[in-house]
Amino acid sequence: MLKYDVVIVGAGNAALCAAISAKEQGSSVLVLEKGPIEKRGGNSFFTDGAIRVAYQDLEAITKVIDLDQETINKIDMPVYGTEDFYEDIMRVSKNQSKPELIRQLVDQSLPTIEWMKTHGVAFELNYANQSFEKEGKIHFWGGLPVKTVDKGIGLMRSLFHRCEELGIEVWYESAATNIVTENEAVVAIEVQRKEQLQTIQCESVVLACGSIEADNKKRAEALGSEWNEAIVRGTEFNTGDGIDMAISIGAQTFGQRNGCHAIGTDANAPRVGDFQKPGDIFKKHSYPYSVMVNVEGKRFVDEGADFRNYTYAKYGKEILKQPKNIAYQIYDAKVRPILRAEYDLEEATVFEAATLEALADQLDVNKEQFLQTIHAYNAAIQEGEFNPSEKDGKATKGITPAKSNWAQTISEGPFYAYPVTCGITFSFWGLATTIEGEVVNQVNEPIEGLYAAGEMIGGIFYENYPGGSGLMSGAVFGKLAGAAASRHAQKVR
Repeated sequence: MLKYDVVIVGAGNAALCAAISAKEQGSSVLVLEKGPIEKRGGNSFFTDGAIRVAYQDLEAITKVIDLDQETINKIDMPVYGTEDFYEDIMRVSKNQSKPELIRQLVDQSLPTIEWMKTHGVAFELNYANQSFEKEGKIHFWGGLPVKTVDKGIGLMRSLFHRCEELGIEVWYESAATNIVTENEAVVAIEVQRKEQLQTIQCESVVLACGSIEADNKKRAEALGSEWNEAIVRGTEFNTGDGIDMAISIGAQTFGQRNGCHAIGTDANAPRVGDFQKPGDIFKKHSYPYSVMVNVEGKRFVDEGADFRNYTYAKYGKEILKQPKNIAYQIYDAKVRPILRAEYDLEEATVFEAATLEALADQLDVNKEQFLQTIHAYNAAIQEGEFNPSEKDGKATKGITPAKSNWAQTISEGPFYAYPVTCGITFSFWGLATTIEGEVVNQVNEPIEGLYAAGEMIGGIFYENYPGGSGLMSGAVFGKLAGAAASRHAQKVR
C-alpha cells in the first residue's frame, strides 16, 4: 500500500500552496486532482489574478513587485493596512464573518505573497482594472493594486512548476472518495484513480477541493431552485466531495449555506468554465458607470453604491432575480472609452446604435419603459465632477433606486448595451476550522489529521466579498494548513 505523510485533495491555488508548504516542512506529499491534466487548476485557473493584500505603503508593495524609481514617482497609491482589509471584509459581510479567521487572513496576507514570490509566483501592478491616469499621475483605488502575472493561468503555471521542482507528485483523474480513520484520527484516504480504487496511507489530509457550486442539485438545495439557471464560472469539478467526506467522519459544517460569490457575466458565456478561454474574460465589471435595466426596462440596483470591488460579488444574485435572469448594462459614447478591457474582447456580446430608440429595438426589453427609465435617470442627476478613481458623490435625486456615485447622463451616441446574466464562482458554505485550518467536529474539537483550505473553509465570507480576497484566503490558509498538516504527520509517524 502506498504511503505519504500528507495528501492534498484538489489542485487549485489553496491546494498547491498547502502542498508546497507541507513539502518545505519536510513531508512527503501527494496531490489528488479529480480532473484530467488539461483541466487542472480549479477555480484559480479562471481568475483574473487580482489578490487583495494589506500593505502600509508603496514600499511594502515593492517587496513583491520590482519597480524602478521613475515608475514609483508616478504612482499615487493610498495606504491599505491590515485594519482596512479587516474592516472591508467585516463591513461587506455585515459583521457575520468569523473575526479570528479574518484577523489571520489579513495579518498573514503580505507575508504570504512574499512567501509565494520565493516559490516562483510573479506579481505585477493591477493597472488595467484598479487605476486611472490623471495629470501625469497613476491613481490606484479600491485596495487592490496587486495581481498575479498572466492572471490565474500564470499563478497556476508557477505553482505547478514549483511542485514539479520540489518533487511533489500530482495524480490526475484521481477523485478522493473516502477518508479512513482509526480512533478518530486520519490514517488513509481512498482514491478512485480512473478505473482503479486505491487506498493511500497518510497521517494528514488537506481538503482543498472547493465547495458545492458545480453540483446542480446541491447548489439548488442550498441557494434555491433559481440557481439552476446560473452559469458556473469556474471548474466543473467543485461538487462538494470534500465536504461530504468530512461530514462522514464527523466534521462540522460552517458558514452561510445560502450565500455565494456570484457576478454579472456575459449572457452568452459558457455554462461551465471553458479551459480554452480562462482568465475571467466573460465578466462585465464596469457597471458602476452604467445604467443597468431588466427586460421590463427598469433599474433594480444602485450601480454606483460602492467601488466595483465591494458590490460585484453580490450583484450577480440581483441579476438572477430579474425576469429571464438577464439584465443590460447601458453606456453612452462619453464613458465607453474607460470601460474595462473585457468589453473590447471578441467574446463580449454587445448591441450598438446611434440612438436610444434604435438600441431598444435590438433588445429584449419593454421599449417604452426603457426610454422612460433613461429619461428619468438623466433628469435626476445632480451637479458634480465625475471621477472614476474615487467615490465622487455624483449622484441622482428623486428616483428609486438611487445612484450614489458616478452618475452621468446617458445622452451621447452611439449607445451600447451589454447583456449579462448571473455566474456563480463559489459557495460561502464549507467546514468549521481553526485558524490554522484544522477541521473540527461537532463539539469544536480538531479531527486529528484533517485540515481544510481555500473555499472549503466556512465563515470567511457572508453576503458579499471584497474583490481579490478569495485568492488571498486560499494562499494564506493553504500555506497554514499545509504546514500544520506536515507538523502533525511528523509528530505521529
